[in-house]
Amino acid sequence: MIRVALVLLLLAGCSPVQRIAANAASIRDEAQALEAHGVEVGDPVVVASASRIQALAGGIQGDLGGIQDRTPSWVTAVVYGGVAVVAVAVVVVLWQTGLGTAVRVAIGWLPRKKVAAAQLAADTLDSSRPEGDRELVAVLRTDPEFDLAYRRAKQQRKAT
Repeated sequence: MIRVALVLLLLAGCSPVQRIAANAASIRDEAQALEAHGVEVGDPVVVASASRIQALAGGIQGDLGGIQDRTPSWVTAVVYGGVAVVAVAVVVVLWQTGLGTAVRVAIGWLPRKKVAAAQLAADTLDSSRPEGDRELVAVLRTDPEFDLAYRRAKQQRKAT
């Protein structure tokens, strides 16, 4: 997995124009070596072919000035996908560690059920209001975690 990621990074990170320029320079170097060998052996066909190869490689390097690098669309999609995955991971980590609740409280974003339960609790403590403890417990039991804890507490009381 890591090897694949490194290969993709190398392919995406290396400019095609730079690769073409490096390959053209390598071709010219090989052609110069071939021309020198042709001169040593006295083969005019090899010398002429090597000179032609050098000229063609030089033409490639000359034409590279008019070429622009362009990021492939799949690389852009991979980058956006990676950013989205990181954003989702940050949200999940914040939520699972409890920091999400702290952020919600800090910006004042409270769930409706919690607000309704808090209003009922305040009404229960107000002696002029008719709401009682049973209504408060009923509202609190709509939370699945609270309901489970409530049922366990009732069972423990019955057992003793």
